[in-house]
Amino acid sequence: MARLILGFTRPKNPILEMELAGEVESVGRDVTLFERGDDVFAFTGWGLGAYAEYVCLPEKPRKSATKDGMLATKPANMTFEEAAAGAATGGVTALGVLRKANIESGQKVLIYGASGSVGTYAVQLAKSFGADVTGVCSTANLEVVRSLGADRVIDYTQQDFTEGHETYDVVFDAVDKLSSARPKRPLKKAGVYLNVNRNSGSGGGSPEDLVFLKELIETGKVRTVIDRRYPLGEIVEAHTYVEKGHKRGNVVVTVS
Repeated sequence: MARLILGFTRPKNPILEMELAGEVESVGRDVTLFERGDDVFAFTGWGLGAYAEYVCLPEKPRKSATKDGMLATKPANMTFEEAAAGAATGGVTALGVLRKANIESGQKVLIYGASGSVGTYAVQLAKSFGADVTGVCSTANLEVVRSLGADRVIDYTQQDFTEGHETYDVVFDAVDKLSSARPKRPLKKAGVYLNVNRNSGSGGGSPEDLVFLKELIETGKVRTVIDRRYPLGEIVEAHTYVEKGHKRGNVVVTVS
């Protein structure tokens, strides 16, 4: 997931990206949660700055993770690339939105945009909550979504999920590409419609959310989907690919 924040005459944030994973180089004298040599993954907040060899973050957000960023110990069973790819934003965003539905075991949940950064995490999180999950994606991504645990998948190029007879307790538009009326058609009477932009609040989550995801990752319930990897020197190519809007899961940039 990459975002470009523009100013009027120049980029407002000259160093882009807000997700990273790496090793703690040094800590302040009052830091107690981390020490030099710890492997961590992090969200830098809307100040961005993750495309760099070194990033300075507070031990805990002073005001909010959106503003100050947050970090946690990297899952032991993930590489740095896997930990940097989406968990701190896509995963945390999916978690925050799905929690609003209070999903119960056995409920039927549909994820539209199930192959994107938020969607791939949403499928796995909904399954971890005990839901029966349907993922909607393109033809090329059907097998990927199945591999994440979706009980069934719908190819949106072949079938309109709003026109069938199936109804759902939760419909989550994880890419904000549906009109507000369409996804409500297959909802049950007491069903909940969720939208990645309208229901994610101010974003950012909390360090506790990162720890929650870390635990799910280490128990094998959640994993990262990486589409492509680029070295920092090919950052233009990486952004060009992402901006086409067809990536599968996440794109990783390696800073050596």
